[in-house]
Amino acid sequence: QELMADGNYTRVTEFIFVGLKYHPNLQVILFLLILFFYLINMTGNLGMIILIRIDAHLHTPMYFFLSHLSFVDMSFSSTVAPKMLRDFFEERKTISFLGCVLQQWFFGFFVTIECFLLASMAYDRYVAICNPLLYSISMSQKHCNQLVAIPYVAGFIDTMIHSTVAFRLPFCGPNVINHFFCDVFPLFSLICVDTSINKLLVFAIAGIVGTFSGLIILVSYIYILIAILKIQSAEGRQKAFSTCSSHLTAVTILYGTLFFVYVRPNSSFSMDANKLVSVFYTSVTPMLNPLIYSLRNKEVKSAIHRTIAKRKFCFRT
Repeated sequence: QELMADGNYTRVTEFIFVGLKYHPNLQVILFLLILFFYLINMTGNLGMIILIRIDAHLHTPMYFFLSHLSFVDMSFSSTVAPKMLRDFFEERKTISFLGCVLQQWFFGFFVTIECFLLASMAYDRYVAICNPLLYSISMSQKHCNQLVAIPYVAGFIDTMIHSTVAFRLPFCGPNVINHFFCDVFPLFSLICVDTSINKLLVFAIAGIVGTFSGLIILVSYIYILIAILKIQSAEGRQKAFSTCSSHLTAVTILYGTLFFVYVRPNSSFSMDANKLVSVFYTSVTPMLNPLIYSLRNKEVKSAIHRTIAKRKFCFRT
């Protein structure tokens, strides 16, 4: 640490993570488990992006959004998982001040993008089911590009506010973060001035992001449900619902875990419980999305079979 010019407090130049609490005998098992999640995440999401790219049948708005969701999942997990894996075998789990700023910045950036991307995908399903005759017009390439650009802009604005609020304040010596990555609320406990206003601002911005994106998803699905109930045949209702089931599953998993950590009262569960849930949404959730969309989606299954068949044909010839 370096003394500041006024001499009233010291400037923190690095942080130390407490990390996860586990029995020493479980160290290798947990490392291999999280490494497995990360490798499946990278392989599954990269595979989904490549599949959507090479298969013409998947060149539709829904899979355009899904390819961006896969990219965000890969990037989101990569801001946390590699450092967490390395720290399993580090006695002193340190990260530089700049490294912490960047980790927190990219973490907030990709989380916000994912929330709004899921909202864009909900709107896409609403148009497809409620206004199918206008689908090609409403979901033109220009409109799809706008619906993808908005989440990236929102993510940039949101994370700039969070990072500015957290890192412009003085850290006056204590530099131990009770977490395994630079999350914004554990950082506030290390700041040596009153952070009540800053916490309120961060909570308000996060609330706006969650509420606005969540309302888009909720309203879209209310209209979708009404439209599905109006379908006469059971087969038609089943087909309409199946186009939304993968997206609904992804929304439930992401918003459920984020709600547990960031919305519920702090006193409800211990910090250790928070860290376990954080492992889930930083390592497990990004891995689940490509599995959900591949296992529950007939079009993706068909694209995989076509791709495998083409590769076999090329190999034989």
